[in-house]
Amino acid sequence: MQEPREILRKIRRLELQTRRLVNSSFAGQYHSVFKGRGMNFDEVREYASGDEIRSIDWNVTARMNAPYIKKFTEERELTVMLLVDVSASGSFGSVSFSKREVGAEVASILAFSAIQNNDKVGLILFSDHVELLIPPKKGRLHILRLIREMLFFEPKGSGTNMITALETLNRVMHRRAVVFILSDFIASDFSKPFAVASRRHDVVAFPIFDPGEIAFPHIGIVTFEDAETGQQVDIDTSDTETMDQLAELEKNRREEQRKILQSRGVDIVPLRTDQDVLRPLRAFFERRERRLALK
Repeated sequence: MQEPREILRKIRRLELQTRRLVNSSFAGQYHSVFKGRGMNFDEVREYASGDEIRSIDWNVTARMNAPYIKKFTEERELTVMLLVDVSASGSFGSVSFSKREVGAEVASILAFSAIQNNDKVGLILFSDHVELLIPPKKGRLHILRLIREMLFFEPKGSGTNMITALETLNRVMHRRAVVFILSDFIASDFSKPFAVASRRHDVVAFPIFDPGEIAFPHIGIVTFEDAETGQQVDIDTSDTETMDQLAELEKNRREEQRKILQSRGVDIVPLRTDQDVLRPLRAFFERRERRLALK
């Protein structure tokens, strides 16, 4: 159990780090690629040269004996939901940070980007069940609470049940939201609930990978334990053929995962614990901007 002072120090450090990144890199991009729910009526004004004829309000025009148009402004406010995996496999990290820490960092960047845009942010932490649900709200103190829970919440479950998390999302979010899912996606079939979620919401998946999951030093027979199930298996790390087969299985698993998500219309932003998160985030925003420009 970490001391409260140490917890506060880590939260404050992550806040300063992520706010700096948001202010320098992502605030404008976030604003441009995530749209509100629609258009709000602003005013009726007299038609001017260059205005869209389709905007003419014929009722007002008839009363005033002159052409008038309806003016609308974009409804910018969004609801953002962070679905963060806190299962036991997330504690693994062969480099500086664990998968859970990387997920918390990216989720913090997205959360601070959202509140700068005056959006609400909520949180679902899940393992083999939903561990915590925090309804969407605005404000810095609310975001700091979300960061604390993402970093230090102690889950009761160890496995991963993404189906339960997505079903909870679909049950509690009645209006369209932007949904960011951060997980290593080591889970059973989640195709159907993703299909439902992506029809209702704008869903973005962040699969988190650690290179230590497939790359091991050649040190002979090692007993490996699945962090989520407790199952143990002995593997000869000096056996190149065996290690190559394991690496191929992991590669195939992630490729199948990608195909499932893409088939459901879900954006995918792969993350690695041994690489800076800024590059994939920037690439994601740039892809979204290009896609919107083509519409």
